[in-house]
Amino acid sequence: MTVYPKSEPRLMTVTDLAEYLRISRASVYRLVRSRQVPVSSVGRQLRFRRDSIDSWLQGKERHNYGL
Repeated sequence: MTVYPKSEPRLMTVTDLAEYLRISRASVYRLVRSRQVPVSSVGRQLRFRRDSIDSWLQGKERHNYGL
């Protein structure tokens, strides 16, 4: 698994995001289809901004904290 510096603005592919979140590529596509994860498209390819993903994850932590 590749480790990227946190301060580096980076676009991730579906495979990169799956590795980063430690989920399957199918799960990434499921999150995209359900519009639960911030995504951009470049042509027909999906790209994920690392800082947007980190913010999204922090929001999920705060939202699920009360469980």
